[in-house]
Amino acid sequence: MKIAFLTSGGLAPCLSASIGALVAEYSVIAPEAKHMGYLNGYRGLLLGQSIDFPDSVRQNSEVLMAFGGSPIGSSRVKLTNSDDCVSKGYIREGENPLEIAAEQLIKDDITILHTMGGDDTNTMAAALSAHLAEKGHDLTVVGLPKTVDNDVTPITQSLGAWTAAEQGAIFFENIANENTTSTRQLIIHEVMGRHCGWLTAATAREYRSRLGKRRFLPELLISRERWDVDAVYVPELTIDFSAEVERLRRRMDEKDGVNIFLSEGAGVKMIVAEMEAAGEDVPRDPFGHVRLDDIQPGQWFAKQFTEKLGAEKTLVQKSGYFARSAAPNDQDLELIRKTAKLVSQFGIEGNSGVVGMDQDDGDKLGLISFDRIKGGKPFDTTVQWFVDMLNEIGQ
Repeated sequence: MKIAFLTSGGLAPCLSASIGALVAEYSVIAPEAKHMGYLNGYRGLLLGQSIDFPDSVRQNSEVLMAFGGSPIGSSRVKLTNSDDCVSKGYIREGENPLEIAAEQLIKDDITILHTMGGDDTNTMAAALSAHLAEKGHDLTVVGLPKTVDNDVTPITQSLGAWTAAEQGAIFFENIANENTTSTRQLIIHEVMGRHCGWLTAATAREYRSRLGKRRFLPELLISRERWDVDAVYVPELTIDFSAEVERLRRRMDEKDGVNIFLSEGAGVKMIVAEMEAAGEDVPRDPFGHVRLDDIQPGQWFAKQFTEKLGAEKTLVQKSGYFARSAAPNDQDLELIRKTAKLVSQFGIEGNSGVVGMDQDDGDKLGLISFDRIKGGKPFDTTVQWFVDMLNEIGQ
């Protein structure tokens, strides 16, 4: 038996730990199995670049639990986008990426493939499995849901998302001190979340929870109000700019600063429409997603608010890379270990799918068929803790 691991897409605080947990599980239930990893995700699979795990990895798998990132690298590759694969040199003109990837898996004699990624990663794995089945090759593919956005349907909680929210809060605990560098300071904390505002909302919630445990000295410029969140903008809620300008202008006058938590996907439709109206090209990735790093949502919002709020200094800070590259916290580690236990069992049994907390089955951790996996799950803005938070900050 040969088991392969593949991590794909952006980082999340779970990749290294998930591999460590899986190696540990297989060491118990299938000690004779060989382990290998495809380097840099589907890129490595297409190029035939992999690394065999020596016994020392099995013996020291716990080391991986304390690291962020991926011990086998990652990349953004869409196996159904031949043109992109050709342009990057992964395949030759006229070749089919799915066919090349399938042939490599057969050549490597892989029995079980574990993919760690979001909806794109796992739907690619499903397509690969189906392609191999057509060729008469039996491959078990069991995926793990990874995304800091927590936006995979029907999965309640993606691996690493809790940690990302906590780390985003820690990031802003330092940035918030910048409110003392000038009068009328506008700080925009840009948080990852293309279509889903869960991470932004959860980060704000965690930050305010931690804020409630701190001591302040309002006799000086150290009041809770100056450090608190004044607005949380997510893609799921329409922003009434005129009303928000009026409200935040009052906040600026009252506390000499404004702190905004902004989901990078909030307002993207407006930004894209503005760019297209100006005849500008909208940069997109191989999956057709708008390249958010290129269009700079935080800077766009800064432009909208700075003058209208009378801000004397504006600071836009992104917590994304800081948060997503962290090692998992205890809460995520517990979920990772439970997930890995089931993933390895389903792998041995030959059952394919994605293991996650199924929101349609009482959040039960179990095997979810690939055809139910979809991206872009919206954040439920009616959950009580979010409604309460917006009421508390006056939004």
